[in-house]
This record gives sequence, C-alpha cells and structure tokens, in this order.
Amino acid sequence: MHSERQPVRVVIVDDEELVRMALRLVIDGEPDLTVVAEAADGNAAITVVDEQRPDVVLMDVRMPGRDGLSATQELLTRAAPPRVLMLTTFDSDDLVLGALQAGALGFVLKDTRPAQILDAVRTVADGEPVLSPAAAARVIAAATGPQSAHVRETSREAARTRLATLTERERETARAIADGLGNPEIAQRLHISIATVKAHTSNLFSKLAVDNRVQIALLVRDAEQ
Repeated sequence: MHSERQPVRVVIVDDEELVRMALRLVIDGEPDLTVVAEAADGNAAITVVDEQRPDVVLMDVRMPGRDGLSATQELLTRAAPPRVLMLTTFDSDDLVLGALQAGALGFVLKDTRPAQILDAVRTVADGEPVLSPAAAARVIAAATGPQSAHVRETSREAARTRLATLTERERETARAIADGLGNPEIAQRLHISIATVKAHTSNLFSKLAVDNRVQIALLVRDAEQ
C-alpha cells in the first residue's frame, strides 16, 4: 500500500489553470499521493520533472507550444523516467495510440470520475498500464481493424484456446481488464483483494504469453468477435 511508504509524487501538466487546480485538490486530498509541481506546457513539464523527479506525471495531450506526446517521448529518454498518465478531453484513436507509442503507461479522459483518476495514478505508479474503458475500446478497435471472415474465425478459435487454459477467476479478471478497469475496480467487481487481482494478472501474463493488459484485452475481444 502506498500509505505505508512515502506518498507518490505527482506533477500535473495542463495548459488550463482551473484543471490543474482541480486535480491538485483531488490528489492532495489523498494521504498516499502528493502534487509536487505543476506545468502549463510540454517544455515547462520537462524542466519541472528534471527538477522534482516525480513518480508520476499527469500529462495533457494537447497544449499550446510543445504538446504532451512530444514531452512524454523526451521524458522517457531519461535514465530514471517518471511514469506518465495521459489525461485529455479528446479520445480519438490517433491520440490514444500516439500516447501509448510515446511510452505513456496510461490514458484517461478528463471527464473520468475523480476516484477513477486517483486509481489510475496509483496503478501507473505501480508500473502497471491502465486505460479508461473508452480508451481501451478504441485501442482494441484500432489494433484489430477490418478482417475477413476466415481471419476472424482463425483469431477467435486461437484466442478461445488460449483463454481456455485459465481458471474461472482468471477469465473474470481478463474480462475486467478488457473493460478497461484498474486493479481497485477489478477487486471491487470480483469482491477480492487488490493483491489477488495482481496475482491473477501475473498468471494471465504467464499463461497467455502476453506482455501487457492491452494484449489481454485484444485476446478477450478476439474470443468474443
């Protein structure tokens, strides 16, 4: 638990002052999280991150001057880069994929409920990727694209064969991941502890031979198409 160690240090990057103020109020109200600095554009973000060495950067995608994608790409070249959670009002395919390609660990929309944003910050701080349900759906759709009936059938059967190796709880966890839920939300849905969610997720990586949650979501989508 983050509350048992030093609070997760967060930098907020957004060109709108009211957004930064609202996020600071929400984040600083949590005992395991603290905002150490703010920035209004990508260039200022790089300077602030180099000075503060935060654990997590909440990065807006579109800003005047240097945008969040470019700033993220540069920050991740650092020897000990922060974890980046992209936060935006936009949810187009190119932005979601661009953020992930830039190296962001998470992508949530600004209209996401505060509790879910806090959960996303914690999840990313733990080094685990997280996508909002809307973002997850767009990544899956963009990654799969149009397919012939034969290709869909082949993909479906292959995915179902791989998912058949899972226990019932592991399949439920995979389904929740495909729905874009973070660990706390999965724990609540399945009425299990976060530690158990992490154990199930680790088993999914091993049994399904995948590297991240998006790949799990793609398998679930293929099995259900």
